[in-house]
Amino acid sequence: MSTNKLKVKGILFDLDGTLVDSKPAYLEAARLTFRKLGLTPLTDAAAIELPRRLEQKLPLNLNIENNLSTFLEIYFNFFYSISGSETKLISNVSKTLNSLSKKMRLALVTMRSTPKNSLIKELEKFNIAKYFDTIVTALDTCKPKPSPEALLKCVSAMNLDVSDCIIVGDSVNDMRAGRAANVKTVAVLSGIFSFQELAKEKPNLILPNITFLPDFIE
Repeated sequence: MSTNKLKVKGILFDLDGTLVDSKPAYLEAARLTFRKLGLTPLTDAAAIELPRRLEQKLPLNLNIENNLSTFLEIYFNFFYSISGSETKLISNVSKTLNSLSKKMRLALVTMRSTPKNSLIKELEKFNIAKYFDTIVTALDTCKPKPSPEALLKCVSAMNLDVSDCIIVGDSVNDMRAGRAANVKTVAVLSGIFSFQELAKEKPNLILPNITFLPDFIE
């Protein structure tokens, strides 16, 4: 992991766990899903484990294999329906984005399968939509992270070179997508993945959250 400042012209930000705290939405989506299906509720720790395992395509260990597709459809429907109200902007993110947007171009890359206009409304609620030149969701791509497709689409839209861009995210797949796209990688610990998990991906930087980012780029 480098300690030198990264030379940057464009920053690609993940959303959940990076700009917004989505843990309350994950917990509520799990609670509503299990209640709807008449299942015994999960502990909070087990509920947070769901999105971690889904991202990495790991077994969910829920003993509902026969109805897994139904479970996932209900779970994601609940998550997307409540994400706008249950997620919270991470402290001082708006101030940081404002500062960064004056020096370089910013983009948002999220693998939420949600219409862009709905996502923009959520960002406007937090007063941060104005900072992004480009927004790419899962509906804009054929392959989700860790495929580099979404990142490369953002870089192209900003008319920048991959060598001048970084991806900032909280997940293993953010780091793998960045590596595949040949952009620099910055992991943040504000999401649901641990330092140890992210360190294994050998990012250029690991920071507590994005508010530390301005001190490490130029």
